[in-house]
Amino acid sequence: MTEHPTSFDRPPTGGDPTDPRGAFPRTPVPPRAPGAALPAQGRTGETPPAAGGDSPEAFEHSQPGAEQAAEPATHRPRPTPEGVPVQPGGAQTGTGALPGAGAGAGPAPHPGPGPGPGPAPGTPAEPQHRAAPLEPERRTGRPTAPGRPTPMRRDGDRLRFVGAATRRIARGMDLDEIVMGLCRATVPTFADAILVYLREPLPVGDERPTGPLVLRLRRTDRIPVERDTEGGFTPAAQPEPSDLEAVGSELCEVRPGSALAEVLRGVRPVFTDTPAARAALPELLGDGEDFAVPDGRRAILAPLRGRRRVIGAALFLRGPERVAFEADDLLVAAQLATHSALGIDKAVLYGREAYIADELQRTMLPENLPRCTGVRLASRYLPAAETARVGGDWYDAIPLPGSRVALVVGDVMGHSMTSAAIMGQLRTTAQTLAGLDLPPQEVLHHLDEQAQRLGTDRMATCLYAVYDPVSHRITVANAGHPPPVLLHMDGHAEVLRVPAGAPIGVGGVDFEAVELDAPAGATLLLYTDGLVESRLRDVWTGIEQLRERLAATAQLTGPDHPPPLEALCDEVLDMLGPGDRDDDIALLAARFDGIAPSDVAYWFLEPEDTAPGRARRLARRALARWGMEDLTDSVELLVSEVVTNAVRYATKPVTLRLLRTDVLRCEVGDDVPQLPRLRQARATDEGGRGLYLVNRLARRWGATRLSTGKVVWFELNRG
Repeated sequence: MTEHPTSFDRPPTGGDPTDPRGAFPRTPVPPRAPGAALPAQGRTGETPPAAGGDSPEAFEHSQPGAEQAAEPATHRPRPTPEGVPVQPGGAQTGTGALPGAGAGAGPAPHPGPGPGPGPAPGTPAEPQHRAAPLEPERRTGRPTAPGRPTPMRRDGDRLRFVGAATRRIARGMDLDEIVMGLCRATVPTFADAILVYLREPLPVGDERPTGPLVLRLRRTDRIPVERDTEGGFTPAAQPEPSDLEAVGSELCEVRPGSALAEVLRGVRPVFTDTPAARAALPELLGDGEDFAVPDGRRAILAPLRGRRRVIGAALFLRGPERVAFEADDLLVAAQLATHSALGIDKAVLYGREAYIADELQRTMLPENLPRCTGVRLASRYLPAAETARVGGDWYDAIPLPGSRVALVVGDVMGHSMTSAAIMGQLRTTAQTLAGLDLPPQEVLHHLDEQAQRLGTDRMATCLYAVYDPVSHRITVANAGHPPPVLLHMDGHAEVLRVPAGAPIGVGGVDFEAVELDAPAGATLLLYTDGLVESRLRDVWTGIEQLRERLAATAQLTGPDHPPPLEALCDEVLDMLGPGDRDDDIALLAARFDGIAPSDVAYWFLEPEDTAPGRARRLARRALARWGMEDLTDSVELLVSEVVTNAVRYATKPVTLRLLRTDVLRCEVGDDVPQLPRLRQARATDEGGRGLYLVNRLARRWGATRLSTGKVVWFELNRG
């Protein structure tokens, strides 16, 4: 097996003058006689050929101005742009003979103005043409069609291309952007087509991949058959679709010990004319596929190696109508493969970090808001930026006993992983405290103590509100959070006056609660300061703009129809300008529907043996008044069982309440804090079957502990 040299040293440029690529042989430079004048210098490090030489080397590397240096002249040649070969200005001998007799030499350029030697006697005058149109022919040895890229024949061209290509690859943030940057930077400047294969799945960081090595074709790119003439491009000289269009297979498995595995293990790019690479192509491109790789050095297979392992391969292709790759092009392919592989490695790591952050934020916020009696809810959350998707803002809606609901919104300082972790702990604490049915001010007091236990610098703001749909009242306690905004049914929006309070984590402060009216049809908006505060405005200016935006939105739907809740949230977020969002935004909107007094039946029952019978009669009368006689048998049975359990242990009057909403809800409260548990009664037991019947007949049921006892409730579908 022929191994390609891995030293990547620049090969000698000498070759056959009849080389189809148009490479010119390098002729030896004769020694300079002592005392002779130094010849005119071109690029740094290049020595012009001997004067009067008519070889192609003289045309390729001779520099203008040699004859002008020997005699006075008033004209200085125009400097040649960097990267474009310098054109000869004339012969360097005193006879004035022009070069052009060697293979590959073109017509002599037009001599500069001023006196100068003419053609040699007896020599016919050469036609005078400009050298610029012949640049492609002079470089490659054959004419290049308009619109086709010229090959990179100089080190400066390659360096500029590698610099521009690596910058384009490095601009990508995710996997698709990096792969697309590699394709766009390569085609058509370096290759006519490219195929990029990546490992499936891609390993992340230090993970050890399991299973066989499988490569999947991630992206391909090639020169289009027709250029866009409207955009200033000329059609390529390609009358029919290229064979490169058929190259490639979607998926391939690299078998251990195969030719493809050996090439990938070698890491360095190789020409596909080597036996090892030629044997690896059918495995990569597919044995049963109709693929055509041009013969000779017109394809380069470059493994993509990340920090620890090979993660893919790139295949660079040139068509038969273009000059073949050179040995120096292996260096270019190696640079492109290295930068792309490292960029892909970092993009995969960044994607994993972003995924972890998204999952952390998603799990710490409620996935779905609960359906509560007498209130409709909607929410929004926006991170501070796309690159920092976690933060300390949170919202929550917690069902409470008695058909009440707790509305919570909070903001931990910062928008980092630490802030998100603290937010998760505070949110869990708030849910636990809400389950104990503590007053709002007591909930904030315990949150303040929890924040102090987490650390001395753990600061947060929080607003905790409890809505009662039966009494149409809301109780609010605030801990340094922006005040909520209430949008009334008639379109009037007001900022609620609630005590500001100190932020959570300060310690040693008292929190105060205020009870306000919550009329039916009104909408309460809870938010974090990221919605109303930015570098362009202070918090109170933003609150006033929010109030005006809500009022303007309500005017569009009229006084009798409040705006839809979801659309209202979107309209509120639209008030943010392009540069207004510097922090996370959490938004919670609650539309108060309430429960009408005619849909509520409430009684007190003494803890006596006759209480279950009285509870059945009261429930039957309420159902008859509501026209729900079809539920009488089920309600009487379940009410009797629940009231019997309450009377057995209660020492104070038992409460019985029926609520008619979209469902029929029954609540039985007593002063015993122990919660009942569902258990399977044995055949010899006389009791223990009451909750079993409730579980089988009710739509839903549950038990909640109160500060004064507990409430057992169940729901039945209406009709």
